[in-house]
Amino acid sequence: MEIYGKFAPMRFFPIMAWCVAFCVAAHGAELKVVSLHPLIGDLLKQVGGDKIEVVDLIGAKGDPHSFEPRTEDIAAVSGAKVYFVSGMGLEGYLPKLRSILAADVRIVEVGATLPALHGACEHEEHANEHQHELDPHWWHSVDLFRRATSLIAVELSKEFPTEHEVFEKNATAYRKQLDELEKWLKREIVKIPKDHRKLATTHSAFQYFCKAYGFESFAVQGVNREQMPGAKELAELMKTLKDEKVAAIFPERESNPKILTSLTQDTGIKLGGELIADGRGVTSYEEMIRSNVTIIVSALSAE
Repeated sequence: MEIYGKFAPMRFFPIMAWCVAFCVAAHGAELKVVSLHPLIGDLLKQVGGDKIEVVDLIGAKGDPHSFEPRTEDIAAVSGAKVYFVSGMGLEGYLPKLRSILAADVRIVEVGATLPALHGACEHEEHANEHQHELDPHWWHSVDLFRRATSLIAVELSKEFPTEHEVFEKNATAYRKQLDELEKWLKREIVKIPKDHRKLATTHSAFQYFCKAYGFESFAVQGVNREQMPGAKELAELMKTLKDEKVAAIFPERESNPKILTSLTQDTGIKLGGELIADGRGVTSYEEMIRSNVTIIVSALSAE
């Protein structure tokens, strides 16, 4: 029985077109990638757009320094061919991660080719394994994050070459957004007198920020977030902070502020707002930068 008669091709075509559109929409992103750092995850979304699916293995409350890769986690992201990590030695678990990934899966260390600052990093969870020879907190320089944007576009294009132009276009747009962010940052910093640009923080996570924007860095607990300074070290630190006329000490959202509270009571230096060191608890890189800069300017410009 002929249902559509001579108009069958015309009626059948819209149905097929709808089916194709539905199937493509249902399939969604064609490339699945894994992020092991919240800020890298944001960067991947900015550059990849709707062409990729970003799977965050760390989670909103996880610590990118101390992720423990498990076989069940890897099974949950089956099909992902590339993992993006921060690099510069931040992830001490990479050898274990490589051992449980398939041979054709790549790990991209985003910070590996960026100019690095030296400074051993002795995270407690890395004890007896290694020490970072480099400071791995490169993302606190907007310029380095901008450079990382280009690297992400290149790496995504390797996996999905047919979308190279899309990735490049997205990267260009995001670099312009970062340009505007850095212009805003510099306008805000001008509000701080040059002799007040001394950033005292819980641990040494802001050296890249300080180098890029003209601050002197002081770390109360050095590079290890968990290690507490001894009585002698604390006394020397208090003297240094007083001699340098440091106006404020800034805790980090991820750290215990008790030692800083004690320091501020003993020195008369005020306690600043909480800074975000690793990107946890924010929805984007820009949110972290704007939050940190606003807190720093608020505490140091009024002195």
